[in-house]
Amino acid sequence: MNYEETVNYLYNCVPMFQKEGSSAYKEGLSTTKALDKHLNHPHTTYKTIHIGGTNGKGSTSHTLAAILQEAGYKVGLYTSPHLIDFRERIRVNGIPVSEKYVVDFIEKERSFYEPLSPSFFELTTALAFKYFEDQKVDVAVIEVGLGGRLDCTNIIQPDLSIITNISNDHNQFLGNTLAAIAGEKAGIIKEQTPIVIGEYNDETLPVFAAKAVEMNAPIYYAQNNPTLKEELCTPNAIGWRYQTQQYQNLDGELGGWCQLKNTNTLLTALPILISLGYQISENNIRKGFAQVCELTGLMGRWQKLQESPRVICDTGHNVAGISTIVEQFKHQNYKELRIVIGMVNDKDIRGVLHLLPKEAIYYFTQASVKRAMSASELAEIAHAEGLKGDTYPNVEQATMKAIGDSDKDDFVFVGGSSFIVADLLTFWQNQ
Repeated sequence: MNYEETVNYLYNCVPMFQKEGSSAYKEGLSTTKALDKHLNHPHTTYKTIHIGGTNGKGSTSHTLAAILQEAGYKVGLYTSPHLIDFRERIRVNGIPVSEKYVVDFIEKERSFYEPLSPSFFELTTALAFKYFEDQKVDVAVIEVGLGGRLDCTNIIQPDLSIITNISNDHNQFLGNTLAAIAGEKAGIIKEQTPIVIGEYNDETLPVFAAKAVEMNAPIYYAQNNPTLKEELCTPNAIGWRYQTQQYQNLDGELGGWCQLKNTNTLLTALPILISLGYQISENNIRKGFAQVCELTGLMGRWQKLQESPRVICDTGHNVAGISTIVEQFKHQNYKELRIVIGMVNDKDIRGVLHLLPKEAIYYFTQASVKRAMSASELAEIAHAEGLKGDTYPNVEQATMKAIGDSDKDDFVFVGGSSFIVADLLTFWQNQ
C-alpha cells in the first residue's frame, strides 16, 4: 500500500473514534499492553511527560514541546486529533512522521495486530511510541486521548503529569458528574510522580487530593499559585503579552482567553521539570511561548486566516471551550459578527447554542464525518434558542458565503467542532 491507501485502511478498517464516535471506543488496556509487549516496550527508552484534561491539553502539550525543543532536547510530540493530515499526530521536533514510516509500520506489524482488532487510537499510539524510540528522542510529550485511567497512553511512567482542567465532555464514557470525570482523568497520576492540576473546583479537588495521597505523588495546584500578574491582548490582536511573577513581557503566540489558564499551568510545571534535572533557560521559555506554532505545527487555536474581513477559527467544542470563545467575542472590534458553526451529535448541543450571541448572523453547516449533526437539525435547535441563519451543506460553502456577505470590518468566526476547523483548514490550504 502507498501512504494514501494506508491512511484509508486506518480510517476504514480500524474503528476510529474521531470519525465514528462511541462505536469506535474500546475500554481497557489489554490490547495496548499486547502491542507494547510485542514492540518491546519502546516508551521505556526515553523520558515522557503526560498531559490530560478536558480542555487546553493540546495547547499545553505543544507549548511545552516547543520550550523543550528550544532547550536543545529532541522532542517527540503525540497529540490528537489531527486537522488535515494523520501525520500531525506524531512529530519529532515539530516534523511529522514520514509517510514511509507509517506505511512500513502498518504493513510490517499487520500480521500481529489484526487478530487483536485494535482501535485506531490503540494502533496509532503503538506506532507513535515505536517511532519515538527509532528516532532516539530524549523526551516525548504525550497527550491523553480520552479520559486517562483507561486511555492507551496510560502505560507510560512519566517524569511529570499535568491535568489542565475538568469539565463535562464525553460523559457517556467518563461519567455524568465532574467528580466521576475527575476520577478517570486522575488515573494518570503515578506512584511518586509529580502531578500539576491546572484548575479544580469543590467536586474535583477531593478526587485529585485523594489520588495523590494514594500514589504518594507530590501534587501542585496552579490555581493556588497564580503566576500571571497582568496580561494584555489588544482588540483584534492574536496572542498575549504576559507580566508574570518570573518574567516581564513574556509574549505568547497563542490567542484565546483559555491560554491565560494554560499559561499559568505551564509556568507552574516548568520549575518542577527544572528541579527534576531538565535544563531549561528563561530564553528557552520565551522562545517556546512566542513561536509555538512555528516550532510544533500547532493549528486551530484562535487562528487568524485573513484580516479583511477578519476570519478566525478555533477548535473549542464543548460548553467550557465555547464559553471562553464567547467571552473573547466581547473584546473584539467589528461591524458585524458572522458565525459559521457545526457540531457533532454526541456533544451538549443545546448547552453550547445557549451561550452563543443572539445578535450574530449564523451559517449552519456540518463536517465531513459520521458523527456530524446535520446542518438542518442544528439550525432547528439553534432557531429555538433565538439564533438566526441559513444552512449550508459543507464548511467551504458556509465559510465562503460568510466571507462574501461581509464588509471589510466584519468578523467571521468558524468553529463549534474540531472537525469543522479540520474541513476549513483543508480547503483553505488547498486554495
